[in-house]
Amino acid sequence: MEQTYIAIMIQSLEKKEKVLDRIIELDTIQKNQLEDPELTPDDFDEVVEAKSELIDQLDKLDSGFEKLFERMKDELDGNKEAHKDEIRIMKDHIRSITDKSVQIQSQEARNKDLMMKKFNAIKKQTREVRKGANVVSKYYQTMTKTGYVDPQFMDNKK
Repeated sequence: MEQTYIAIMIQSLEKKEKVLDRIIELDTIQKNQLEDPELTPDDFDEVVEAKSELIDQLDKLDSGFEKLFERMKDELDGNKEAHKDEIRIMKDHIRSITDKSVQIQSQEARNKDLMMKKFNAIKKQTREVRKGANVVSKYYQTMTKTGYVDPQFMDNKK
């Protein structure tokens, strides 16, 4: 029974690595999208949604691994020699997972900077469009004299 639990733990770590690999791919796609001036919000949202689903999978995998590890902790500590190969495999996977997590964190930080630049550029464009629309409106009013008010006579008698 213990071998089954250990095999499930190793399998869980392997799945986590695959999910992290997919997140790395999506981060690269997201970086390319943020550098693309023709980016549509829908395309961007698809990548964000896919990453969100992968993060949910990671949470489930972590939760399941932690439960199994708590159940097997005494067995693994007590019989290190009997399970040395499995422990080595798990350590290798955990090392790889840690490296990938660091890579993802750095990619996310770069993407955040790109996103802030993109949003600032969009805000600037919006202000320019709004300013242009106001100028056009005032010009139209001036040309059609809709803003023109006839002189008024004021009676100052008390």
